[in-house]
Amino acid sequence: MTEPTTSDSYGPPGRQSFAEDEAAYPWLSRLLDAYYKADQGVAEGIRRAEGEGRTLACARGCATCCQTHATIPVYPLELMGLSWYATEKLEEPWRGRLKAQLRDGSEGCPFLIDGVCAVHPLRPMACRHFNVFDQPCAEGEDPYYSRRGDVLTPIARYKDEALETTLPYYGIKTKHERRRALKTGSIHRLARVMKECNWASLAERMEAYEGGAPVSRNPRPD
Repeated sequence: MTEPTTSDSYGPPGRQSFAEDEAAYPWLSRLLDAYYKADQGVAEGIRRAEGEGRTLACARGCATCCQTHATIPVYPLELMGLSWYATEKLEEPWRGRLKAQLRDGSEGCPFLIDGVCAVHPLRPMACRHFNVFDQPCAEGEDPYYSRRGDVLTPIARYKDEALETTLPYYGIKTKHERRRALKTGSIHRLARVMKECNWASLAERMEAYEGGAPVSRNPRPD
C-alpha cells in the first residue's frame, strides 16, 4: 500500500474532498473548509516570505517539529477529523503500525511513523501553520523559541477565517458571537494538548471498526 498522502508544495493548495463521508458526517465539510482556508493563508505567507528572499526549509522527510513539540494544540472538531481519518481511511501497513503506537505511546506526535504523518490530510491547524525558513531545524530544536524570526507568522485574516468556519460546530453561530469568540480568544480554551489526549481509545475504535462495529457520528477520542 502507498504511504499516507503528503505534499511538499503550498501553492496553490486544494481543498481535500471526501464526498460520501461529508454527506454522512456534516461536521466534516466544515472542518475541511477551515483547513482549506488555513492552507491558503500558509501558501500566501510563504509566497510573501519567498518574495523577500526567504527559502522554506520544511520539506518531505523533515519531522523535527513533530518529534520535539510537546504542546501542539488541537480543537475538538480537529480531534473528530483525526479520529475519523485514522478509523475509516487509513490503510495497512500504516494502520497496524499506528494502532500499536497509539497503544504504546510516543515521545513525539502520536501520528508520526518513520518521519511521515499518518494523518497528513487531516493534520491540525497548528501543524499546518508551523513552517520554518532558511535553515532546517536542528535535532531537538524548537525554532519558535530559538529563532522566532525564521518561523512563519500566520496571516491573521486567513487564520481567523479558518477558525471562524469551525465555530458553528461549537454552537457559536451568529456573526457577533463568532467575532467575539475570536477577539476574546475564548475559542482557544477549547483546545487540548495533543499528547494529553487518550489516544489508546482511538486504537480501540479502529479495531472495533475493523470488526464491523457501527461507526459513531461523534468519533472523538476520550
